[in-house]
Parts: sequence; C-alpha cells; structure tokens
Amino acid sequence: MTDLLYSEEEEALRAAVRDLLTDHCAPADVIARAESGTPHDLSVWKSLAEGMGLAGLLVPEEQGGQGASAREAAVVLEELGRAVAPVPYLTSAVVATEALLACGDEELLGRLASGRTIGALAVGLHTAPGAAVTTVRAQNGTLHGELTGIADAAVADVLLVPADDGALYAVASDAVTVTPQASLDLTRPLATVRLTGAPGRRVGDAEPAVRRALRAAAGLLSSEQLGLADWALTETVRYLKERKQFNRPVGGFQAIKHRLAQLWLEVVNLRAAARAAADALASGEDTDVSVAVAQAYAAPVAVHAAEEALQLHGGIGMTWEHPIHLYLKRAKADSIAYGTAGAHRAALAELVDLQGP
Repeated sequence: MTDLLYSEEEEALRAAVRDLLTDHCAPADVIARAESGTPHDLSVWKSLAEGMGLAGLLVPEEQGGQGASAREAAVVLEELGRAVAPVPYLTSAVVATEALLACGDEELLGRLASGRTIGALAVGLHTAPGAAVTTVRAQNGTLHGELTGIADAAVADVLLVPADDGALYAVASDAVTVTPQASLDLTRPLATVRLTGAPGRRVGDAEPAVRRALRAAAGLLSSEQLGLADWALTETVRYLKERKQFNRPVGGFQAIKHRLAQLWLEVVNLRAAARAAADALASGEDTDVSVAVAQAYAAPVAVHAAEEALQLHGGIGMTWEHPIHLYLKRAKADSIAYGTAGAHRAALAELVDLQGP
C-alpha cells in the first residue's frame, strides 16, 4: 500500500513555501490587491516560479523542469490555499502544463517550466473532467469565437484554446481580447476571452489534453481546499482560546468544542482524500476514482470550515479587514471549479457501477 504520509522532502518543500508566503503574502497585502485593479501578485509568482523553480515541478528534467510529481505539487497548493495566494500556480503550473504534457510540445512546456511564461487553458473554470468543452471556430489558420469563465486569463502570456477541428492551439495573449468578469473569488479572477481572427499554433489534440488537464486540476484542487480548511480551523481555534465571554475563553464552552471537533474530523478526512488523489495522479493507479472521491468530499468541507470560521470569529469576522471573507469566497468559488461535488459523485457512481435507479 502506498504511504500517504508526507515525506521529509515534502515537509521541507512545505516549510520553504510557507516561509516565503509568510514573508511576502500577508493577509493585509492580499486584501489590498483584491481592492486594486491588479489582484495577481506577480512578485510572489516570480519568487515561487523562478526563484524556487516550482512552476516546473510537473515537467520532466530533460524538458527543463524539476521532474517531481503531483504529490509535491499538492504540497505547494496546500500552502497556497492556506494563504489564498493570488498567483496563477494552479492554472499555469498544473492545468496548462498538464495539457502540454499530453500534447508533447516541449518548446512551450519549457517556457512554462521556467516561470517566465504564464499559461492558461481557455476552458471555463466550472468545467468538470469529461464534460463537454466550449470550442472556438478554426478557419484558414485563424481562430474565431468567445470563451467565458477563464481563470487567470488576465495575466496569461499564452492561452491554450480548443477549436472545433479537434485541435488545441497556443495563442499569444496580445492576439485576443481579455475582458474581466465579475468573480466571487477576488484572488482568482475570471475573464472572457474573445478571438477575432487570432493566429494560433497547433500543439496537439484537444480532447485528451483537456481531459488530462482537468483531471489533474480537480485532483490537486482538493489540496488547495485542504490548505484553506486547515487554516480556517487553526485560526478559529487560536482565536477562541483568546476571545472571552462571561470571563471564560469562548473555546471552553462545550457546544463550541463539539463544533470544532466535528470540523477537525472533516479536515482530517479531507487530508486523506486529497493525499490519495495526489498519490493516484503521481502513480497513475485508480486515478479517476481517487480524484472523484476527493472532489466529492473537498468542496463541502472547505465551505463548512470557512463558514464556521466566519461565525465563530464573531463581529471581527464580518469586517473587510479580516481575511476570512477571502477564504469563504475562495471556498465557494472552488466548490464549483472543475466540477461540483454532485458532478463528481455522479462520476464516481458510474466508475464503481453504483448508479441510482
């Protein structure tokens, strides 16, 4: 049986990423960016991608990457979830990278692995693995159409666009029109991408590339949700030890203890599911089932953890200055990203032949 515990190398990676985010991605800074017109923190992205080489974790060494696995990427995403870091790691270093790995485009893959180029798969954030994908029209070597709900398109240097001829095209960002959309999650903004005769370079077949990318995205998103839920639980426990009512710490009341104990059990179970999904993506064994289990469980737990944190922080939790609202918004947005929990439960039922009547 595979060991799902964190290895020494994974713990060292976690410590390095957490130290960086603690120093350069404070909650007040994230809130300030969320209020600005440029929510992405590209200086933190540069430190992660170029300084630490994390943009190429999933890329083989011979292609310019680190040659690591989904387990290491999951650890990074846990820490990014804990900080609700406004960086395009999931969309570029995981989703776009996995699509290019399926296509075998080494030139563009190397650019993404270096961190100097940011990529985005032009598929709506809500799209589940295996679901129908909106395509654009390919005509005489140019692309025409409109795609909505594209995460991190605003900072992407290159977009991977599926077309109606069955191909996946690499399109430079300056060849398209990117219009911001209203997004609940201020740290992962969405945009509409409009292509009007945009030139594209064919990188491979769209269907297998998109399927692989979305499966990896759904599986590793559960690690981001784990980091978010773990932060919410940890911060709530810490706060309730300090906050007093009737001259007693609020955390000492039995009803509060029961709620925290239930939440702790949910987070522990989520950790097991997320680690299993990451390990399955790394090993290639039972991948579809493990990803479906993780996403069917992760979204409700992350949302519940953020909601409990908001309520148990009392009045301070309702203020804009406290970062809890960022976590709740990320949790709610993640709950529909790459397929809802219901969609993954339905997929799981089909995979294990337990469909309803």
